[in-house]
Amino acid sequence: MAPIVEMRQGTTPLLVSMPHAGTVLPADLAPRLTAAASALPDTDWHVDRLYDFLDELGAGAVRAVHARLVVDANRPPDDASLYPGRATTRLCPTELFDGSPVYRPGQAPDAAEIAARRRMYWQPYHDALTDAVTRLRARYGYALLYDAHSIRSRVPRLFDGTLPTFSIGSNDGRAADAGLVALVARVCRAATDGPTVVDGRFKGGYITRHYGDPANHVHAVQMELAQAAYMDEAPPYAFVEAKAARLRPTLRAVLLALLRWGRARYGV
Repeated sequence: MAPIVEMRQGTTPLLVSMPHAGTVLPADLAPRLTAAASALPDTDWHVDRLYDFLDELGAGAVRAVHARLVVDANRPPDDASLYPGRATTRLCPTELFDGSPVYRPGQAPDAAEIAARRRMYWQPYHDALTDAVTRLRARYGYALLYDAHSIRSRVPRLFDGTLPTFSIGSNDGRAADAGLVALVARVCRAATDGPTVVDGRFKGGYITRHYGDPANHVHAVQMELAQAAYMDEAPPYAFVEAKAARLRPTLRAVLLALLRWGRARYGV
C-alpha cells in the first residue's frame, strides 16, 4: 500500500504543503471512475518537481500521495463550502472542475465511505501538518506555512477568462501578516512570468484558513499557479522544463522573502 503522506523535516521555520500533488488511486476506486476522471485532470501536476529546491532552502514539506479524487485535504472535514454560492468541488469530489462526473452511474461514495476516506486519508495529512507547525512554533516561536497549488489557466466553470500566473491567498488578510502578504505580491509582480492577484478568485482553502493564525505567530499563504506557466495543460500534462526554469527563480525568491521576513520580525 502506498504511504498516505510524504513528509520531510526542514531546518528553518518554513513548511511547504502540497495537498493536491498526489496521483495514486486505490485499486478498488479506479474502476469506478469515468474515463475523464481517470486521467486526473484536476491534479496540481508536477508541483513537487517545480519546487525541487526546497531542501536547499531548509524548508520542510508535507505532500499528499493519493489523488485529490480520493479525498481533498484542502477542504473542511465537514465538507462546508469554502466559496458559498460559487462552483467548487467537495471533500470527496463527485464532479471535475469542468462539471463532468467523477464516477460512473451508481458508483459515487456514500456517507459511510466518505467518513472512512476522511479518517484514512484526510486526517493523516492534517495530523502531519499540525505536528509540523507545532514543532516549528516550539523551536522558533513562529511558523511560515506556504500552501503550494496549481490549476489550469482556463476553467470557465470556476472563473472567467485566464487565471493570472500568481494567485496569492491569505483569507482576505486573516491568515498572515499584511506586510508578509504584500511582500510576496511584490516579489511576484517584479517577475516577468506573468500577472499577480491577491485574494482574488482563490483566497486560500481550508489549510490556509485553518492554520493561518498571525496573532499566534503562524502565517499561512496559499500560492495558486497557472499551470500554463510551467507545463502543458492538455493530456498527458507534460512538465516543460524550459518554462519551469523561468518560473523557479521567482518561486525561490518568494520563499526566501518569507524566510527573511520571519528573521526580521522574530529575530530567528
